[in-house]
Amino acid sequence: MDTLGDFAADRVRIAEGLSLSRLVYGMWRLGDDADISAGHVRAKIDAALDRGITTLDQADIYGDYTAEAILGQAFKADPGLRNRVELVTKCGIVAPCGRYADAACKHYDTSAAHITASVEKSLRDLGADHIDLLLIHRPDPLMDPHETGAALDGLIRSGKIRAAGVSNFRPWDVELLQAAMRNTLVTNQIELSLARPQPFADGDLAFHQRRGDPVMAWSPLGGGSLMRGDTALTRRMDALAGEFGVDRAAIAVAFLLRHPATILPVLGTNSLVRIAAIPDARKVDLTRVQWFQLYEAALGREVA
Repeated sequence: MDTLGDFAADRVRIAEGLSLSRLVYGMWRLGDDADISAGHVRAKIDAALDRGITTLDQADIYGDYTAEAILGQAFKADPGLRNRVELVTKCGIVAPCGRYADAACKHYDTSAAHITASVEKSLRDLGADHIDLLLIHRPDPLMDPHETGAALDGLIRSGKIRAAGVSNFRPWDVELLQAAMRNTLVTNQIELSLARPQPFADGDLAFHQRRGDPVMAWSPLGGGSLMRGDTALTRRMDALAGEFGVDRAAIAVAFLLRHPATILPVLGTNSLVRIAAIPDARKVDLTRVQWFQLYEAALGREVA
């Protein structure tokens, strides 16, 4: 099987003239690497591109508000690189670290002023003239949907972002913001994996399937928990991994890809070896029974 060809061809359209790769390279750990040089960051991006993974997932808060600038150094070293990838980033969290070290407490800010300032700072840090997809990072209890919606619409109209979406929103949060916008919210990035299977039954996935939205899945390996330990779930994963000649990570990703909702796993790693192995998920073609065996092991019980 030509895994590169499969992933290079497997694009997900999210807006007019904009598509993402089915697998997304998550960069929340970019600043944790011992080597954050532009050359090493470029090596990781090249490893992803070589495997058909063109979408990079960022957030202003990653690396205590440093990860975007670290990525930006690679773009500034080779300006042509920016045109080979899609940039996803997020805003709306104010944590007492980095540029917000003086904040009295961690909080959310979805005001128009904060969103606009965050986008301008992200563009400067990234060395980019636009962001492909901007997500509101967390639902904000104090969000004024008309103010937030108008800010997002305005950023799309200005060309500073090409599309807008949300992250960690429940269906009612999405509906509240969407009702105040001209443009469509194109995705919701949620925590979804064999370690957190609740969205398969709590209505979150069904809501987005009905809307026709692709869903981005953060922490598809359960924050690494699916790669460790000896449980009924990991034993089931190991059995399937042996059958398909892959590792647990490939099984975890294939589980998400098998679902009829268009799920885009966001895989975060600083390991070039791990990046190289990401396409192994395409070697796994789970049957319905195999999918349910994993699902029941994740639930810890038989389905009703």
